[in-house]
Amino acid sequence: MEDATPSSMSSNKPYLIKAFYEWISDNDLTPYIMVDVNVYGVLVPMSYVADGQIVLNIARSAVGTIALGDKTIEFSARFGGILEHLTVPYGAIGAIYAKENGAGTSLPIEHPTEGEDEIVEVAEKPKSPLSSVASTGRETGESIKPKGKSKVSLKIIK
Repeated sequence: MEDATPSSMSSNKPYLIKAFYEWISDNDLTPYIMVDVNVYGVLVPMSYVADGQIVLNIARSAVGTIALGDKTIEFSARFGGILEHLTVPYGAIGAIYAKENGAGTSLPIEHPTEGEDEIVEVAEKPKSPLSSVASTGRETGESIKPKGKSKVSLKIIK
């Protein structure tokens, strides 16, 4: 068996996010993620972005379908009554927490390196009403404030 050094290992971020997602959901709480839209490959409705960040409700009851893949989280959600398909690379997630009590964790933002083809494929999907934002290299944790009068919310309709 070959020894793996920490620098040669894959990111542990997808594993941590998936574990926190399950833990928060299993406790009947609402998992939210804070996403830095400056990371290459992020595909979200830009009109809901404030200060380069967006907070998203990723509870199974709030999204159409959700896939926690190896490189990205993909799901559908309604924004202003319009169904959108979102793609969030794990590297763009700065926090995952429960809406009700804040239990969760913050995580470092990871920008993709040259040769990470999986993220490039996601960012180049044609005919999307959403826009992908190229990385600016900004990795600060600014406060999240709603933009104008709009408030991000998802409504469950039964």
